[in-house]
This record gives sequence, structure tokens and C-alpha cells, in this order.
Amino acid sequence: MTDKRLVLLITCMTAFITPFLGSSVNIALPSINADFMVPDEALLNWVALGFLLSAAIFVVPFGRIADIIGRKTIFITGLSIVVISSILCSMSSSIHMLILSRAVEGFGSALIFGTSVAILTAAYPMKERGKALGINVALTYLGLSAGPVLGGFITHNIGWRYIYGGMAAYASLVALLALLVLKENERCAENAPFDAVGTALYGAMLFTFMMGLSMVPTIWGGLIIALSLAGMAAFFWWELRNPNPVLKVSVFRKNTVFLFSNLAALINYSATAAIAFLLSLYLHYIQGYDPQSAGLILVAQPIVQAIFSPLSGRLSDKVEPRIVASMGMGLCIIGLALFALLTPSTPLYQIIASLMFLGLGFALFSSPNTNAIMSSVDRCDYGVASGMVSTMRIIGQMLSQSIALLIFLMIMGHTEISRDQSGPLMASVQAAFLVFAGLCVIGLFASLMRGNLRSGATPVNALHQKQ
Repeated sequence: MTDKRLVLLITCMTAFITPFLGSSVNIALPSINADFMVPDEALLNWVALGFLLSAAIFVVPFGRIADIIGRKTIFITGLSIVVISSILCSMSSSIHMLILSRAVEGFGSALIFGTSVAILTAAYPMKERGKALGINVALTYLGLSAGPVLGGFITHNIGWRYIYGGMAAYASLVALLALLVLKENERCAENAPFDAVGTALYGAMLFTFMMGLSMVPTIWGGLIIALSLAGMAAFFWWELRNPNPVLKVSVFRKNTVFLFSNLAALINYSATAAIAFLLSLYLHYIQGYDPQSAGLILVAQPIVQAIFSPLSGRLSDKVEPRIVASMGMGLCIIGLALFALLTPSTPLYQIIASLMFLGLGFALFSSPNTNAIMSSVDRCDYGVASGMVSTMRIIGQMLSQSIALLIFLMIMGHTEISRDQSGPLMASVQAAFLVFAGLCVIGLFASLMRGNLRSGATPVNALHQKQ
């Protein structure tokens, strides 16, 4: 086995960790609530929100730090933090200790997010990169999709604490392999000062934005989001004037492939991350399936993604990523539109077929899109680019859930979801899928507008053509 294949093995093992940690906890929340008797549901939600907030805030800054001091160091540090914080999660004696441990776990995940894809990208030449990234993306989606299923199985049979105990053991193994196998990547701008002010502005901007999303549609949620937009303006103003920014805004301004590929990723995640949430409600409350059976039905989508993501990644090595990714976005539009036509009597085979169709769309979009993002920047910016890939995913997850909850509130009000409310629930699910299909139409335009990676449309792309 060659060195680059070992790099692929380690980064793929890691690709499963952080999305699994982010998605598995949702299914365990009722059991966590029963253990700690949480007095406030908002406090319980912080078990999931604390992880996402911490990961989103630190991923880009530590991607930049990794580019400066070395990616292997940050990568192994992140895995070590995940090991320790997962042990603390499993040993938590109160809801407050669990929330704090989850925030630390998100911090460790940020260090992994900002380095894993960068390490993999640096290990493979451009002509082979799409295939490798495709395999990595397959494991990322598998972690996102398997989280609720595997997390539910563990919680039901042996308890939610074993989710974190098992993850601590798994992450320890990956950290040991990384320590023994990985070589330190080249360091860029070792003597450049770190942009502490930009990092603080970036963190404040994302914190207020995600806090605002969690409070939508209250007036406070709107005000906090407006505050985050003001913070965004201050952040970009500072970064444009800083010779050593934490995020090179010039990459967005001068590199259309990087800009529109990230925008397309954000839209795609915003339109699709809540699919499992919507379908689990539909399958349970309207079709009458128990949670375990509903979880098994939803597995149809990640299986197709896992099969086709490496193939679509390899295809993007030979065909422009813009074309392949846009085809995938188009299939997502059709798949979401099919789900908007769901009725209480929709047969199971049609639901599974639509899930498989969506899985193919995700596979065709995600791998080539990640390939476009990573291959459109210079080697010294791989860490920041890797961080942006993860940031788009995390913000997209938050946006998707917020959009779905807002639609539910508009149609159902504050009524508790139950089988007695199947009519309004059905209308809410249909409306959400229709909105998400419309979002993907916008995403399709963003995907098509990015330009060709191999046309030399930007100075950076021209550089990669020579490598």
C-alpha cells in the first residue's frame, strides 16, 4: 500500500467521526433528558447546538493555523481532544457538564475539519484527486446519515453514553495511525503573524448568526441575525486591509470557481440536511412506522451515496467538476420535488426509490464540488479551503433545520406534533420539500456560474495546470 493510500485510509476513517458526532446525538436527546431531567428544552438543545457552534467558529481559524505550523500537528491534536472530550461526555454527571464536553468536542472536530481534506488534497495529484475526495465524501455522508441510525441502535440497546465511549476508542485508534503514518506537510508563511482580530470577528459573526437561527422566528432571532450581518461587514472590512488575514477574501473576489462552489455547497446543504428530520416525522406520524423501521428505510439514501461518490469523484478528474456537480444538483431538484408530492398513501417502494434518486444526486454533486473547491486554491491555502468546505456544511445544516422549523411554525403553529395533527403535518412536510427544491434551483445556477476549473480562468487555476 502506497503512502497516499495510507493517507486516504486515515482521512476516510476521520471523515466518519465528526459528522457522526454531530448527527448521532439528536436521536439520543430523549434518553439524555430522561437521565438528567432537564428542566428546559432549550437547554437540552444546547447539547447539539454547542457542538455545531464550536466546530463552526474554530474550523477556519485552525485551518489557517494548520497552513502555518503544519497540518499533521493540528490534525492529531484535534483527534486527541475528541478522545478526551468523548470520554468526558460519557462520564457526564449533569446536563451542564455534557454541554461543556460537547463544546470541547466541537472544538476538537474543528481542528480535524480544517486539516483532514487539506492533508488528503496535498497527497494526491490533481488528476487523481477527485476519486480520493469522492471516497472521503462518501464516508462524510455515511457519518451524517448513519448517526441517527447507529446512534439510535446504541441508545436503545446499551445507552447513549456508549456512543461517546465507542467514539473515544475509535478516535484513539485513528490518532495512533496518524502519528505513525502521516508525514508533516509543508508549512506556509511560518513567520507570518496570526490574525487574532480577524479570528475574533469571525467567531463573533458566526456565533451571533447561528444563535439567531436557533431563535427564529422570534423578534430576538431576527435582531441577532441582523447583528451578525453587521459583524460580517466588520470582518470583511478588516480582512481586506490585513496583509495576513485568517480568511483570504481575495480568493473569493478573484476566484469564481472557489466562490460559486462554496455558495453551491451552502445552498445544497441548506436544502437537504433536514431531509432525514422531515421523512422521519412523515414515516412515524403519518405512515405509522416505528423509529427503528423508519431509520432502516432512510438508510437507502446513504448507501447509494457511498457507492456513487467515489465514481463521481473519479468522473470529475476527467470531466469538468462544474458539469458533474450541476447534474447532481439537478437530480436533487427532481428528488426534492418528488418528496413534495408525498401523500399519506404514498407506497413504500416510491419513497425508497426517491431516496435512492436523491442519494445519486448528492453523490454526483458533493465529490466534484469538493474537488473544485480544493483544486481551485494554492497549496498554502488548502487548510482554509478545507475549513470552508466544513463551514458550508455546518451552516447549511443549521439553515436547513431552521427553514423546516419555520415552515412548521407557520402552518402548525405551536401545536405539538402527533398523529392527531397528521393533516397540518403533511402540509408542512410538503411545503418544506417544495421550498428546498426551489433552493436547489438557485443552487443549480450557482453551480453553473462557477466557470471551468481547468480553463485557467483564474491565476490560481493556471498555477494548478502547471503542477
